[in-house]
Amino acid sequence: MDATKLAEGVAAGDRRALARAITLVESGRADHRAKATELLARLGTARQALRIGLSGTPGVGKSSFIEAFGMMLTGQGLRVAVLAVDPSSARTGGSILGDKTRMERLSRDPNAFIRPSPSQTHLGGVARRTREAVALCEAAGFDVVLIETVGVGQSETMVAEMTDIFVLLLAPAGGDELQGVKRGIMEMADLILVNKADGALKDTAMRTCADYSGALRLLRKRPQDPEGFPKAMVVSAVEEKGLSEAWAGMQALTAARRDTGWFAKRRAEQAQRWFEEEVRAGLLVRLTGDKAIRARMEALGAEVAAGRKASAEAAEEMLAALRGG
Repeated sequence: MDATKLAEGVAAGDRRALARAITLVESGRADHRAKATELLARLGTARQALRIGLSGTPGVGKSSFIEAFGMMLTGQGLRVAVLAVDPSSARTGGSILGDKTRMERLSRDPNAFIRPSPSQTHLGGVARRTREAVALCEAAGFDVVLIETVGVGQSETMVAEMTDIFVLLLAPAGGDELQGVKRGIMEMADLILVNKADGALKDTAMRTCADYSGALRLLRKRPQDPEGFPKAMVVSAVEEKGLSEAWAGMQALTAARRDTGWFAKRRAEQAQRWFEEEVRAGLLVRLTGDKAIRARMEALGAEVAAGRKASAEAAEEMLAALRGG
């Protein structure tokens, strides 16, 4: 299918066309990249969705939460896209991509779209082309785009740089998690949701939420946010409790940021940053695609490995060669 017909299908909200379009932008082939660039240019950026990033430690119930939260949103008449980034094997490059099976109800909802993507060992747990997949989902008319990342850690903060709301999902009795989460990601979180607040874990979840609320009060208040944010809340994906309150919090925060102009300013900064990253990535692709440059890199790499050159010396020599020095 050519870019024109594919763009028409995506703009019409055809989920099959959207799936094919995302496959196209994820491809590394040069001819596919050219078509993907044309496709994105044809679709433009007129449509916008609320972009929500979701991160959390493995086993915290991210998929269960997304399914329950997504079903609540579609029940309100909203169209929801889920971009679930699965970790790729460093050895084989393969991924399990099992999110559709873990979100069986949501995957059958006509107002929802779930797309698992491999992280391809990209730093931050976000596939390189996730940004373009978000743009495609917006062009297809989705109201909310949820981006589920690989896990949690200091490198995971990349998802906060491509979303409007960043949600950190945690489990009850997460005393050790508080240390594991680290200050950096705590400062980027807009909402901390303590999941599994049901059954025997309900009281523990309430105590954990109180602990995180106290920790958040120690952080400096962000000037772009209203009073009370960032905040910690309890939710139960199993009992579907606390979801409407969490959504209300996200809406209130978004509305306040729009009123102050911070929302639009943030979007503009993100677009500029994506452009700069795309230029850097394109330069790397061109460098590695040049046979002479690749041969020089391999030769210098061999000298470093053999201990004949220091890494910094070899790198400077390579950069000098690229500059024509």
